[in-house]
Amino acid sequence: MKQYGAEFFGTFWLVLGGCGSAVLAAGFPGLGIGFVGVSLAFGLTVLTMAYAIGHISGCHLNPAVSIGLWVGGRFPAKQVIPYIIAQVLGGLVAGGVLYLIASGKAGFSVAGGFASNGFGEHSPGKYSMEAAFLCEVVMTMMFLLIIMGATDKRAPAGFAPLPIGLGLTLIHLISIPVTNTSVNPARSTAVALYVGDWAVSQLWMFWVAPIMGAILGAVIYRFIASEEKN
Repeated sequence: MKQYGAEFFGTFWLVLGGCGSAVLAAGFPGLGIGFVGVSLAFGLTVLTMAYAIGHISGCHLNPAVSIGLWVGGRFPAKQVIPYIIAQVLGGLVAGGVLYLIASGKAGFSVAGGFASNGFGEHSPGKYSMEAAFLCEVVMTMMFLLIIMGATDKRAPAGFAPLPIGLGLTLIHLISIPVTNTSVNPARSTAVALYVGDWAVSQLWMFWVAPIMGAILGAVIYRFIASEEKN
């Protein structure tokens, strides 16, 4: 239960910090943090939680990561579903807290997207469904490669949170214009359910594509990192 609690609060922080920066600070009048700031915020949530709870739960904070690590032989199958439940619940609670904070400003409306992920008309750059799907698959694939490589027993010990956090930052810098960047079904669900309508109808992509990408990343890493037997 301590592991599941760690995943709950870790995902809570990821959504509150990452989506909160997008909703509250990205376009703040005259001094908004923009795409770069939001990208850094998501990376920093993972970096800080990796140091805070990595030794408790592994700091997955992401259903796709949990599934990918299972495929990669790094995580037991019996814990995948409980981890996913804890991550989704943590994200939803964070989404609720963010909604309450944001609604304290006159004129607030979820019609602005509430940091939801989308494609087509709901992509920040109006990218097609096909482009968005490919982007999410490839970005999550690379994220798993980074995670598995940084946490490999042969990698320098104690530094894993840095490349993982910076990797997520880079992923956001690349893909915010395409999908508003998911690579994490719990993050997408956490805000989509408060928006409803189009955000929920497009949510399937932000489960399917990240999970596919995570599985690909795990399989590729197992292949390239396997040690040859003499």
